[in-house]
Amino acid sequence: MSLISLLDVDYSIGGPLLLDGVSMTVEANERIALIGRNGAGKSTLMRLMVGELKPDDGEVRVAGGVRIARLEQEVPAGAEGSVFDVVAGGLGELGAWLAEFHRLSHAAEFDAEAMSAVQAKIEGAQGWTADQRVAETLERLGLDGDAVFGRLSGGMKRRVLLARALVSAPDVLLLDEPTNHLDIEAIDWLEGFLKSWQGSLVFITHDRRFLRALATRIVEIDRGSLTSWPGDWANYERRREERLNAEAQENARFDKLLAQEEVWIRQGIKARRTRDEGRVRRLEAMRVERRQRREQTGNVRMDLAQAESSGRKVIEAKDATLAYGDRVLVRDFSTRIMRGDRIGLIGPNGSGKTTLLKGLLGELAPVSGEILQGSNLQVAYFDQYRATLREDWNALDNVSEGKEFVEVGGRRKHVLGYLQDFLFTPERARAPITRLSGGERNRLLLAKLFAQPANLLVMDEPTNDLDVETLELLEELLGEYAGTLLLVSHDRDFLDNVVTSTLVMEGGGRVGEYVGGYSDWQRQRPQPAPAPAAAERPAAPKATPAPAAPRPAVRRLSYKETQELEKLPARIEAMEARMATLTAEMNEPAFYQREAAAITAHAAEVAALQADLDAAYARWEALENPQ
Repeated sequence: MSLISLLDVDYSIGGPLLLDGVSMTVEANERIALIGRNGAGKSTLMRLMVGELKPDDGEVRVAGGVRIARLEQEVPAGAEGSVFDVVAGGLGELGAWLAEFHRLSHAAEFDAEAMSAVQAKIEGAQGWTADQRVAETLERLGLDGDAVFGRLSGGMKRRVLLARALVSAPDVLLLDEPTNHLDIEAIDWLEGFLKSWQGSLVFITHDRRFLRALATRIVEIDRGSLTSWPGDWANYERRREERLNAEAQENARFDKLLAQEEVWIRQGIKARRTRDEGRVRRLEAMRVERRQRREQTGNVRMDLAQAESSGRKVIEAKDATLAYGDRVLVRDFSTRIMRGDRIGLIGPNGSGKTTLLKGLLGELAPVSGEILQGSNLQVAYFDQYRATLREDWNALDNVSEGKEFVEVGGRRKHVLGYLQDFLFTPERARAPITRLSGGERNRLLLAKLFAQPANLLVMDEPTNDLDVETLELLEELLGEYAGTLLLVSHDRDFLDNVVTSTLVMEGGGRVGEYVGGYSDWQRQRPQPAPAPAAAERPAAPKATPAPAAPRPAVRRLSYKETQELEKLPARIEAMEARMATLTAEMNEPAFYQREAAAITAHAAEVAALQADLDAAYARWEALENPQ
C-alpha cells in the first residue's frame, strides 16, 4: 500500500526546476535514503511530502489516516522548556495542555484551579492515552522529562527532537541528516532503534555506513529527476557510474551530430531549399534540446596551500593531565605525533576531545606532566561550529580578507576563481553569508582553511552537511596530505579512509591509542569479560596459570554443502541480473503510471529479491569460512 505518492511534481525556487516532473511512492515498512548533491532538492522533497510546501504542478497524495512526522536538521524555533514540554509539543494543542499539566504537577505550590481547568481540557480531548505515550517515548529513548532542554548537548537535543517526532505515532518518519552532531555511540544507538522501528522511514544522510545499515531503497535526486535503486550502496555506485558514462557518450554523440549540422547550415543558401526544410527544422529542434540540457553539477576542486615542513617531531605528551575547570578529562596521557601522521580522535560528546586538542596545540596548559610542540608549526583549524566565519562578511571577504589573490598548490589564483573551485558562482560568492546553506558554509570553511599555508591541519567534524562526492574528494586530498592531521569525526567510513591511528576517549581520563581507523579500533579494543556471579567464582590457586584454550578444528564441508557452494555464484549472478532488470524498469518514466497494485508488487519483488541476495552472500561467506 502506497502511503505517500508524488505524481509528476514540479517545484522551482527560481532558475531551472528543482524537481522536474518527479514521481515516486513511499510504501509501508520501507526505509528510503534520499541522496544527491547539496542543493539538489532533498530537503525540499521532504517538505513537499509533509505538506509544508505545495508543488508548482503535479500532486502529492497522502493515504487516508496516514500520519507523517519530520525531524529537521536544525532545532526548531520555540523548542524550549523541559524535555517533557518539547516532546509533548509534537502533539500540537493537546501536547501544550499535557505540558501545562506536567508543569503544574511538579510546581512547588499547588494551583488547584489551574490544574482543574487543564485536566478538563485533556479529558475532553480524551488525551490521557497521549500523556502515557509521551511517558513511554521518554522511557524508550532514555530521556529525563524534567531536564532543561536548553542545557542539553547537541546530540541529546537531537534525541529529544526524535522523541518529539515519534510521540505522534507516525506511519512515515522523515529524518533530515539525523546523525549530525551525534557521537559514534549515539549513531550506533540510532541505527539499532530505527532498524527495529515499525513504520516507513525516509532519511537524508551523508553517513555512508549509516545509509548502508538502514536503506532498503536509495532514491537519487539529480538535475531535477529522481532515480530509484535497491538499497545496496556498492551496487548503486557501480550502476550510477555506468549510467553517467552512457549519458556522457550519448551527449558526445549528440554534440558531434549538432556540430555537423551547424557546419551544413552555414554552407549557404543551398541548405534552405524546400527539400531540406525538414533538416532545418530538425536542426532547430536539436538547438533547443541542447539549450535545455542540464549538465551534472561540477565537483569541488580542492588543493592545499603549501607551507614549509614542520620538524620531524610535531607534538610529544609526557604523563600529561588536562582539566576543564575542576573536572579532569585526560589523565597521565603520553604520545608522540610525528610529521605525516593522520590522527583520529574518537569519543562521546563531552568526553574531552576538545580539551585534548587544546592541550596538544598548546592552548591549554596541563595540570601535571608536559606537552611539547615541535618546531616550525603552522596550524590551520576547521571549526565544526563555523565560528571562524564572519557573519558580516560575504564568502569572498571571508576567504580573501582584503587580498585579491591566494597562493594554493604552488599556484597564484584570483580569489573569485578559487571560490569557483568550491562551486561558488560569482553571485553566491558575493551574497551575504547568512543566505548560504549548511553545505555551502562547510565548503566555504574548507576553502578558507585550504588557502592558509599550514603543515598541521586540525579538523573538527568537517563532514557535516557535505554531499558524498565532496566527502570522497576530501578523503582523497587528506590521504595525500604531506603534513600532519588531527581529525575529530563521528563519520566511521571517513575515519577508516583517512586516519593512520586513533586516540580514543575511554572514560575516567584514559586515552587509548590504536593503529588504524574506526574499524581497526573496533577489532583491537579490549572487550570487557562478563563477571561471574559471586557464588560461581572459584578460589583459583594463584600460582597455577590457566591452560590455553585449544584451537577449534576447522570444520570440513559435507558433500551437500560443497555442491551448494559450487552453485551459489551462478545463482547470485542470476539474481543480480533480475535485480538489474527490475531496477531498469523502475527508472523508466512510465513506471509510475502503472496501477498502484502493480507498483506495490514490483517494489515487493525488489525487496524480497534483495533479501534473498543478502542471504545468498551471507551463506556464501559462511560456506567459504566454515567454523
